[in-house]
Amino acid sequence: YKMAGDPRFPDVDTDGSEKSEEMEIVVNVGGVRQVFYGDNLNQYPETRLAELVNCLSGGYDSIFSLCDDYDPGKREFYFDRDPDAFKCIIDVYYFGEIHMKKGICPICFKNEMEFWKVDLQFLDDCCKAHLSEKREELEEIARRVQLILDDLGVDASESRWKKCQKCIWKFLEKPESSYPARVIAVLSFLFILISSVVMCVGTIPDLQVVDAEGNRMEHPTLDSIETACIGWFTMEYVLRLISSPNKLHFALSFMNIVDVLAILPFYVSLTLTHLGAKLMELSNVQQAVQALRIMRIARIFKLARHSSGLQTLTYALKRSFKELGLLLMYLAVGIFVFSALGYTMEQSHPETLFKSIPQSFWWAIITMTTVGYGDIYPKTTLGKLNAAISFLCGVIAIALPIHPIINNFVRYYNKQRVLETAAKHELELMELNSAEGKAAGSRSELEDLSRESKEGPFYSSRIKVSHSDTFIHLLSEEKHHRTRLQSCK
Repeated sequence: YKMAGDPRFPDVDTDGSEKSEEMEIVVNVGGVRQVFYGDNLNQYPETRLAELVNCLSGGYDSIFSLCDDYDPGKREFYFDRDPDAFKCIIDVYYFGEIHMKKGICPICFKNEMEFWKVDLQFLDDCCKAHLSEKREELEEIARRVQLILDDLGVDASESRWKKCQKCIWKFLEKPESSYPARVIAVLSFLFILISSVVMCVGTIPDLQVVDAEGNRMEHPTLDSIETACIGWFTMEYVLRLISSPNKLHFALSFMNIVDVLAILPFYVSLTLTHLGAKLMELSNVQQAVQALRIMRIARIFKLARHSSGLQTLTYALKRSFKELGLLLMYLAVGIFVFSALGYTMEQSHPETLFKSIPQSFWWAIITMTTVGYGDIYPKTTLGKLNAAISFLCGVIAIALPIHPIINNFVRYYNKQRVLETAAKHELELMELNSAEGKAAGSRSELEDLSRESKEGPFYSSRIKVSHSDTFIHLLSEEKHHRTRLQSCK
């Protein structure tokens, strides 16, 4: 394709007098010009910029397979890419590593690195963490959108039982799916509150009744309300278990285990009351029933199913295990030190309350946490000074890890709101595409994305959360071909 004397391409001597190491090229990315030398680019020969150095002798096919346009007079290569990302990527030729600037989408930056054929291993670890976090967010958005599409879609090949099972699952697990589902969610929430209130009110002595043997027991009316609540919880759990698409995952879920712990004590105590008397003494049965009744406090955790705030708090605490561990370590060291000092300083007083170091642990705990019951207190001057230092250190030890825990809570809460908004935005875009006859393609892309996220850790770049990203799409192959022909004229 290249003819001798063609002014569009520089002449290269056959003896290699113009070496690629000494060659200077100009790269224009989105209007930003950069000058490069071959010796720098050839450090990484597999990158796109290094290939530009050696592509001139291959004719226009070789050149336009690497760039969007080329000016032979200036020996300038043109690329329709993001200039901000490019400025970060070229650092690899000078410093051997890449740092991603703030404000650049990590996924788009990854796509830019793939275009310039720069390996992700050159990306700094701090930037890799941002990329992994963004990838997880996009996978979560894709999963949420796919779940919504699965709920909206109707498979004609499914049996009647499968359709009924799916309807029951949506009815009980997704209150936002319909108005009756919202009513059921509110009723479930009210039953949890009523059951918790009944459990508390039943312990008031004035509302208890005395049985034939003189033992106090809950009022029959409260027992009836308790039975009705347990009946609702049981029916709800059984229906959710039957309609669950994955019963093993359902049974091992934390919230479902809480549901079982809230229901089980009622039936176990009922069994012991009617059958246990035949197997053991009546007093032992009553003690066992009383112990099981205490387990009813587990039902208060059922509120987390209907409260996004409690779910966010739980997640924030899970993500803050390191900070909580530091808090416990600080307190443990302080408790040991100050209890030992308190025991030593108080031994000289004849009426000392510090009988031993293990007994002093209790005093150190309530002092460092600023509770101060007053059941154990120092009586010597040195002991009081030790107590003052201990509660000051306790305040500092408790205050230090609080800020990271609050940050985790706020970050997760804001992240969930962003994910919900992004999922709704994707659905709106899909509806818009559907109006233009593109809904089938969008659905297949989301299904492929969901499949890829399950099969491997690499995120497919097909789904875009925001259409205002700095990423500039490459021209299609058709446009490349037209550009080549125009450049040849």
